[in-house]
Amino acid sequence: MLQALSNVLLPVMLVAGLGALVSARFPIDQATIARVTLYLLSPALVLNVLLTTRVQAGEVLTLGAAYALTVAGSLLLGWLTGLRAPQAQRRSLTASVGIWNSGNMGLPIALFAFGQAGFAHATLLFLMSFVGMYVIAPVVYTARVRRPDQPPPSAGRMLLNMVRLPAVWMVALGVTLRALHLQLPEGLTRGVELLAQATLPMVLLSLGLQLGSGGWPRLDTRVWLATAARLIGGPLLGVAAGLICGLRGEVLAVLVLSASMPTAVNALLIAREYGGDADTVARTAFLSTVLSVPTIAAVVALLPRLTG
Repeated sequence: MLQALSNVLLPVMLVAGLGALVSARFPIDQATIARVTLYLLSPALVLNVLLTTRVQAGEVLTLGAAYALTVAGSLLLGWLTGLRAPQAQRRSLTASVGIWNSGNMGLPIALFAFGQAGFAHATLLFLMSFVGMYVIAPVVYTARVRRPDQPPPSAGRMLLNMVRLPAVWMVALGVTLRALHLQLPEGLTRGVELLAQATLPMVLLSLGLQLGSGGWPRLDTRVWLATAARLIGGPLLGVAAGLICGLRGEVLAVLVLSASMPTAVNALLIAREYGGDADTVARTAFLSTVLSVPTIAAVVALLPRLTG
């Protein structure tokens, strides 16, 4: 299993490292790269996953409820790590703990650990987390902290912040197409697949560009706390949420494994787009990815107790 984890982690670090090397030597317009990913590549990935993943309504509801509880607990842990920090950093720490990498790391590791049956549930969780990221993160970054005498933020403003990113539109499109049993023309489908395949490399390069532009990341106490909350608190919350929602056996194990993944690199792109503390997110993503090898190995070693 350790060899499998290294085979998954090494390509991630290689691509991000090359991005850091380029950013350290040449001026790179990171904002443009982030927007290409957010407004073009990521929506294509969402649509492609929706159109190619087979799911059942019962599994969606039960697993979705457990996932939502896990996210809520993770966001709370992230908020606690940012107590008394500046608002931008506190929000970024919250997002760093609440948004994890269930895709490029979670999916292959689930395949190694559970085979094809577990991989199907991991794919469903990936879809939930990917959609949830583009709904939750804008709220985290834009929700106002108001005084008691201030009116609450309007529902229209909150909704506008959530639908600002086209990944949310692709959810509506994908669900509609699936519900009506419609298929896109083959040429359009291939175009969507090409864009979806380009998403992961671009996201990893964005992490490397952010780290390379600022030199070796400064790993302060809050970053270490957020990393611990993500890698240790995440799987513990997954166990609790899964048991509360009635998950058992392999489905519960898949949820726990997903919740043990490091901070998602996409969290960095959203932080940059919404004016968050991108440096804090990048440092947390870097440290949690590096330290995830031993923590995920420990989680995998303990998973048989959940499936037994």
